[in-house]
Amino acid sequence: MSHPQQGSTLTLVLMVVAAGTGGTLLYGYNLAIMNAPTTYIQTFINETVLQRWDVQLEDYQVTLVWTIIVSIFSLGGLAGALIAGPMTIRYGRKKCLLMNNVFLMTGALLAVTSRAAGSFEMIIISRVLVGINSGISMNVQPMYFGESAPKHLRGAASLSSAVFAAFGVMLGQVVGLREILGSEPCWHYLLASNAVPGLIQLLTLPCFPESPRYLLIDRGDKEACINALRRLRGCEVQSSELNEILEEQAETKGMRPKRPWELFTDRSVRWQLISVMVISSAMQLCGNDSNLLVERKGRRFMLMGGFILMTVWAVVFTIALSFEHLASWMQYISMGCIFTYILSFGMGPAGVTGVLPTEIFNQAARPAAYMIAGSMMWLNLFIIGMVFPFLVSELSQYCFVPFAAVCLLSAIYVGLFLPETKGKTLSAITSEFNKLNFKGLEQDCPSQTEAQYQLGEVCHSTSL
Repeated sequence: MSHPQQGSTLTLVLMVVAAGTGGTLLYGYNLAIMNAPTTYIQTFINETVLQRWDVQLEDYQVTLVWTIIVSIFSLGGLAGALIAGPMTIRYGRKKCLLMNNVFLMTGALLAVTSRAAGSFEMIIISRVLVGINSGISMNVQPMYFGESAPKHLRGAASLSSAVFAAFGVMLGQVVGLREILGSEPCWHYLLASNAVPGLIQLLTLPCFPESPRYLLIDRGDKEACINALRRLRGCEVQSSELNEILEEQAETKGMRPKRPWELFTDRSVRWQLISVMVISSAMQLCGNDSNLLVERKGRRFMLMGGFILMTVWAVVFTIALSFEHLASWMQYISMGCIFTYILSFGMGPAGVTGVLPTEIFNQAARPAAYMIAGSMMWLNLFIIGMVFPFLVSELSQYCFVPFAAVCLLSAIYVGLFLPETKGKTLSAITSEFNKLNFKGLEQDCPSQTEAQYQLGEVCHSTSL
């Protein structure tokens, strides 16, 4: 078991596809499918109220109900992020993703029957449920990938969550075409079509193993951990990888899973928590609303580079909007800035943010860290959705200036406080953060070298 062997990542790749198809792909898909049926659903709302109470709604009232239908998805996502942590601790990463389909299927059933039932309230409840589904997926999927992938592929595996979300947006736009499901007779089928990726996940994901770290550290099942590693790596387990998991188990021995509010008072994870909160918030507040460079260049480089480029494109975009009345070709610069802004977002924040909690928190704190990160993301997504129309009306061509400021401040924060995590063990990363967490108190800083463990000794640490 100690001799290096050349394995195969085929099982890992197939696992990523199976989980991602019914996971973060649905986040992008559920955002995109609401564009095509806007007019049809607004008409349905008006007709439903007229039939029930013989009242004709004003345009602003119909718009208000439609806004609730769209925006409540984010509040469902926030609820999903909050329950994802306890679910992953109790049921495991894979089983949590499978159970998450209950919310999706129930939401799809409400959506497809809403028209026959003459109830727009069923659409609202459906959007809450699919929001919960996306909130859980956005937290659990990167955690599952990060804990299952080998160290040198950890970033690329977690990056796939952002790739699936982007693909979901594209797929939703295609399915929402008038020639497919975007027509007036089919809009309720469009809203329920998200059940198909969930069904694919239900049929395929059970074929793949649970997270090896969860099996050993949380459940104390060393044999199951070794079997999972053997399947995911396509070869015999390397002793160095197993030793790393055993070391983390030793460091969390006797610890119960931390609750989100406990992280705020734990000095040993202070800067890890601040980093996750800042970057998760910035991912939405930058106004958006990659690839293997993450493994080649590192997380810190890609985050800083992404935020700096986004700052530049936001400034250029603002200048182009300000002078487009003087030159007709300025509008092409504006369009180019939009594409490059989104590209920079995908290369930096979107690709890196999901993997950070996996790399900088131990097994006891990781679910709570994902709960906090997910809550910040969904809360800020909701805020941006509500505030952006007012920014456009009040600031006009300067509406991207606040986003440029957020990107610049985020780049500065990453440069000053976030250490590089690429290819490092949790102990090494924790040691770097402890220089910040215990600055001025070096004598009280926990020594990472004091953790002793015995190979083959299995200890329950965060199992409930």
